[in-house]
Amino acid sequence: MIDHTLDQISQLKLNGLKAALLEQMEQPNHYADMGFEERITYLIDREVLDRNNRRTKRMLRASKMKFKPVFPEDIDYREDRNLKKSAVMSLLQNNWIQQHQNIIITGATGSGKTHLACVFGNQVIISGHSVYYTRIPSLIDDVALARAEGTYQRFIKRIARYDLLILDDFGLSSLTTPQAQELLEVIEIRSGAGSHIITSQLPVKEWYSIFKNPTLADAIMDRVIHNAHRLNLEGDTMRKLKNRVGLSDTLP
Repeated sequence: MIDHTLDQISQLKLNGLKAALLEQMEQPNHYADMGFEERITYLIDREVLDRNNRRTKRMLRASKMKFKPVFPEDIDYREDRNLKKSAVMSLLQNNWIQQHQNIIITGATGSGKTHLACVFGNQVIISGHSVYYTRIPSLIDDVALARAEGTYQRFIKRIARYDLLILDDFGLSSLTTPQAQELLEVIEIRSGAGSHIITSQLPVKEWYSIFKNPTLADAIMDRVIHNAHRLNLEGDTMRKLKNRVGLSDTLP
């Protein structure tokens, strides 16, 4: 009888409920004081938890984030980084996602911009929202390829569906007018419907220098900056600090 029930539960793909039921069967004394309704509630809670965990894992894989999973505990708040914990903790509540706002993270190479962006992305996924990570050069290449293959509309609709789009390495090189137009198209179709995290080595005041076309620069900057939370990372880069630790370990 119980084997048949377990088979049916498996067919329904209620993996969390099945694991919880087996636990109750294997440890009857542990659950003896629980009433019928309480035990049913426990089984359902375990199924919901299992589904949420599996969904989070799927969304993390689909996000293509460079660092995953990473958590708020991994953030370095050294004083010289110019990173206020209160501001970061506020952003980790994800209200900015619900309001379709953006985050801009600037700083030197190796300052931890991408890592911090992925911490925010991880928290957004845990809260049930979809995330996609890409570097700006890769995004431009993907758009060009989609146009060449005739799949542009499908590509742009997929990009538009993500609650958060992480655009890494903005400003590594200048954008031609066609490239800027493609970037504007991506941001425009998501405007008011999704959020962005943009990382850049350049301070925001120097972003105009990236564009060949000032009109496109104005259009992109207006859509990205006016509702953005800005984090500017300073101090020694994380790579320098690792090198120092390595050197100090070898000193007498």
